[in-house]
Amino acid sequence: MSRASEQRLTLVIGNKNYSSWSLRPWLAMKHAGIPFVEHRIALYQPGSRRRVLEHSPTGKLPALKDGTVTVWDSLAILEYLAETFPDRGLWPRDATARARARSMSAEIHSSFAALRTHMPMNLRNSYPGCGRTPEVETDIARIVSLWTDSRAMASGPFLLGEFCIADAMFAPVATRFVTYGVKLPPVCQRYVDTLIALPAIQLWYADARAEREAVDEYDRIYA
Repeated sequence: MSRASEQRLTLVIGNKNYSSWSLRPWLAMKHAGIPFVEHRIALYQPGSRRRVLEHSPTGKLPALKDGTVTVWDSLAILEYLAETFPDRGLWPRDATARARARSMSAEIHSSFAALRTHMPMNLRNSYPGCGRTPEVETDIARIVSLWTDSRAMASGPFLLGEFCIADAMFAPVATRFVTYGVKLPPVCQRYVDTLIALPAIQLWYADARAEREAVDEYDRIYA
């Protein structure tokens, strides 16, 4: 892809404090150095859905616009980016690691409903110990197992060694574990610390804290 084409990329995202799905492709693009224009639409506000529908046929975000091409859904966007920028290493080069990264990304995309429901992403607040239903505990145990097994195979600091799409997919989970004070085994805590320390994640946090929109459904869930 030419540099002129790169400049056509626009990523439409929701609120940085709440939109876990928006964080995923945004983080991958920032970390991989893929140039794009960010277009943020405040969700949960009057007229939000109408504005989102101007960019996404599902009425949900994120959406990636590349000239006349629109890609919606976080994982579909990440796959599109991996194909469009094969030199950025968004999937592991090793076939076995790549298969595991794809499997983990698909699992986080389709599973862990209890964690999403009872521990919604919220970067401006802290709710240690909250949301720990039996179903959430099961989700946490599964994530700990995935992370532990993956880190045992990896030579680098991320899930499969070098940063890849799987790390972008699990980044919102790491923020949830921080927000809700989830105690993790050392290997998993080191991984969370590694993700949170990324310059791109720190920039996302700073932007989230600067947002003025507040959504009672999430900000007062455990108030």
